[in-house]
This record gives sequence, structure tokens and C-alpha cells, in this order.
Amino acid sequence: MNVIRALTQNKVAMFGFAVLLLLSLIAIFGPMLYDGSPWKMVQRPFIPPFANDRFLLGTDTLGRDVLAGLIYGARISLLVGLVSTVIALLIGIPLGAYAGYFGGWVDEILMRFTEVFQTVPSFALAIVLVAIFEPSVYSITGAIAIVSWPPVARLVRGEFLALRNQEYVLAAKLNGQSHRNIILKEILPNSLSPIIVLASLMVATAILLESSLSFLGLGDPEIMSWGYMIGAAKTVIRQAWWLSFIPGVAIAVTVLALNLLGEGLNEALNPKLSGKREH
Repeated sequence: MNVIRALTQNKVAMFGFAVLLLLSLIAIFGPMLYDGSPWKMVQRPFIPPFANDRFLLGTDTLGRDVLAGLIYGARISLLVGLVSTVIALLIGIPLGAYAGYFGGWVDEILMRFTEVFQTVPSFALAIVLVAIFEPSVYSITGAIAIVSWPPVARLVRGEFLALRNQEYVLAAKLNGQSHRNIILKEILPNSLSPIIVLASLMVATAILLESSLSFLGLGDPEIMSWGYMIGAAKTVIRQAWWLSFIPGVAIAVTVLALNLLGEGLNEALNPKLSGKREH
């Protein structure tokens, strides 16, 4: 309750939360309420924003409704960000937990395995993976998850190294609890604060990665996303700058909201940090 109270008192974090809530509602209910396909050619191309009452944000290079693309794209961009982050957490948390808890040769093997993925730049590895498995929403989500889990593993390992010799952990060992119970019930719950903060930032990074891949032509050609909209308009940026600008603003606002919420969570979960800033 103290965390929720601290978070609600943080106006910046609540602003980020409100923006994300609005975007989530648009992603869920927008396609139901807005009767328009993002792929349907509805008017002549290059109608600028607010020049037509029926198409508020204008039309793109093929005469498709930009607002429809923005609404449908919100669902894919947010979904890819959330799903890839969940997958990365499911990979990184167990590996980091086992490495930090057992230490020794287990730690060495798991951390060397983690370093293999960190030797290649994340974006370059994501491009290679998507190119190998052919561009689709599944390959993009999987590729983003694969390049995102190493920081999670390292963070969890550090938390487990710091907590594995605490008194409550030693008491659990003396009581004969299994390693699995100690990891899941004793140490992991006390390590959730930094993991939650990192997860919020990972969603933002995943959205940027998906947008970058789509911009390069490695997005799913059958699914509308904000990155796809920017990529499709890159050849006419001088003629119709708004076609890249509008989805670009949507991405920037989403990432900013996630970062503001992540910062608020960090302060709420770490009261000492917010205390230092006040001083």
C-alpha cells in the first residue's frame, strides 16, 4: 500500500500511467469503435491532416486512412512490446536466479552463456534473427525477446548474490526447505522491485526495436504497426512529412510515458532514492 500511495503522489509517474492507460484503451477498443480498415484505400493519396473532416489525420501514399493505421498500429506495437518483455523475463529470471543462488561453476556456465548474446549488438542480432526466420510478428517478438533477456539475467544474478546469505535465507536452509522453495518464496519476492522497474523500461525498448525493424522493411508486411507506417513513408518524407511525423510522435509519447512510469516505480519502490533527491 505504501508503494501505491507513493506512486499516486508522483504526478509525473501518474501522467505516464494515464497516457499508457489511454493508449491501451485505444489499442483494445479502438478497432471496434473506429469503422475503418488501415489497408483500405479510401481517398486520394497525400491528403494532409485536418484537411478532410472524414479523415482527420489525412491519407498516406496509397490513399489509406492514417488515423486507422495509428489506431490499429497501437495494438501491434504495444502487444509486441509486452509479449517480448514477458518472454525475456521468463528466460532471464530463472537463469539469473540459478547463477546467483548456486554460484561456482553454475554461475560461470550461465554467465558465459549470457555473454555470448551480449557480444553482438542487440539491434544487429535482432536483424539477423528476423531475416533468418522471415519477417512476421512472431519472429519479431521472438527476436526482441532473445536480445532483451541478458540484462534481466545479470540484474537478477546480482540481486540473488546480495540476498542469498541473508539471515532469513539461512534460516530457510536450516529448516530443510528445498532450493526451489528458497528461490521462489524467499529470495525472488525480495528481488522484484528492480525487476519491475527494468520490465517497464524493456517494454519501451522493445517498441523502439520493433519500429526500427519495421522501418528497415523487416516488419510483418501483413500487419499494421507504427514502425511500418514510418517505413512506408520514408521515400516521401519531403512531399508528405506528416506521414512519418504522426506515428513517430505516437512512438515517442509511448516510450516517454513508459520511462516516466518506470522512474516513478523506481522512486516508489526505493524510498531512499526519492529522499536523496529531495535533499
